Amino acid sequence: MRVLVVCSYRDYIKDGIAPFIKEQVEALRALDIEELSSNIEYYLLHGKGITGYLKEIPSLRKKIRKYKPDVIHAHYGLSGLLANLATRRVPVVTTYHGNDINDEKLLRYSKWTRRLSAWNIFVNRHMMERVNGEKHKNYTLIPCGIDDTLFVPLKKEDCRKQLAESGKWKVERGKKYVLFPKMFYDEVKDYPLAKAVIDRVNSEKLIVNSEVELLEFTGFTREESAMMMNAVDCLLMTSKMEGSPQVIKEAMACGCPIVSVDVGDVKERLSGIAGCYVAKTREPEELSDLLRKALSFEGKTNGRDALIEQGLSNNLIAKQLIEIYSEVLKK
Repeated sequence: MRVLVVCSYRDYIKDGIAPFIKEQVEALRALDIEELSSNIEYYLLHGKGITGYLKEIPSLRKKIRKYKPDVIHAHYGLSGLLANLATRRVPVVTTYHGNDINDEKLLRYSKWTRRLSAWNIFVNRHMMERVNGEKHKNYTLIPCGIDDTLFVPLKKEDCRKQLAESGKWKVERGKKYVLFPKMFYDEVKDYPLAKAVIDRVNSEKLIVNSEVELLEFTGFTREESAMMMNAVDCLLMTSKMEGSPQVIKEAMACGCPIVSVDVGDVKERLSGIAGCYVAKTREPEELSDLLRKALSFEGKTNGRDALIEQGLSNNLIAKQLIEIYSEVLKK
């Protein structure tokens, strides 16, 4: 089985491939299925927007003719649309991750992709419903998995020491540290709301004898990211839209307390986990009160057990993907 993975090039990442896609591919290779481990290749889209993507059709067709894949797995709706336009001979499996359906401008393209794709993978039910996916039989609800061998519970002080020695983070006494999922300037992540929450916690002195600092989560390797999940006191998510956020599942795997707005599939993921809270509103008052509870939580959460119970390790997700590829080829 030869698989071609089509996804956009991320210029802010060393090799241009989003970590969750790369790790999913590595999990597929690790299954050691005959001829699959060496027969997965990438096609990275460098164009921007629908016009930039469409200009890549000739190049993608050339790649398909040369590589001769049995299945194309496209990540995100626009990538799936391009892959379907580039070939009708090779079945396309498209995974939708969030903004490709949540964003109204991109939704119309994803609706076309859903019609053209041989199979569709949605990371949460709401996204599937927005494109009327339930009316068709060619879809599966599968959140992306995480590398549960990398994201594991570690001692907080050990991680803080290693990060300090590497020059990536300087810890100050008398502070509680809260991790913000991405760069502060990312509008979708809603930094102003997160800042309002932290400001209220500090101004109202909700955490006795401690100042709370919000940390921007950027510029770390995957190994350092796992250490950060273990080194901080809590993760705070205030995103305006999400699919099935990887950072939530990675924090769960590390046993990190979490406070989040009700976005994507976060409520489903965090259900029943002590030390993790999902707000009913987007009000700073409610979120700051929940953050106070999370920062008062002692030790690790049972998030890792919940993650395993939900079947969200990359190994298990990879096995489901193989079943989808095989089913598509049968048809």
